[in-house]
Amino acid sequence: MRLTTRTNLAARTLMFCAVNDGHLVRTSDIAKRCNASTNHVARVVQQLQAEGYLETLRGRTGGIRLARPADRISIGAVFRVFETEIPFAECFDPERNTCPLAGTCRLQSYVVRALEAFYHELDMVTLDDLVRGNCGLMDLLSMRPDFSAGCTASPATA
Repeated sequence: MRLTTRTNLAARTLMFCAVNDGHLVRTSDIAKRCNASTNHVARVVQQLQAEGYLETLRGRTGGIRLARPADRISIGAVFRVFETEIPFAECFDPERNTCPLAGTCRLQSYVVRALEAFYHELDMVTLDDLVRGNCGLMDLLSMRPDFSAGCTASPATA
């Protein structure tokens, strides 16, 4: 399985906002730090805002921030927003399916179960799990250079 660029950018954007929690950030800052196109980040931000994950404030002093606490943002839910637009395989799209095996193939049911397991695991991961105590991430994404100096690493759970 391969995640779409938009899903990847959504995760990066949310992590950037979580690391800089309490401060407004700009799309251009996210794009620069996350090595992405400003236009692509802007589209992702728009969708994250529409889904209630981000709050946007317009104007000269405007910016972006999390719309809810990081520990209330499920990574599985975020991934579903971006991944469900594109069918996993041709046979998952009844309008475009041309596979002659679709009516008798058992693979689709196994793939569905595998995808459900994938999302189930990600449902248990919050944005806070990704950023809390992640000193390396804080060094890379913090807009406040002195912020990560006092970072105390917490072990990742597997």
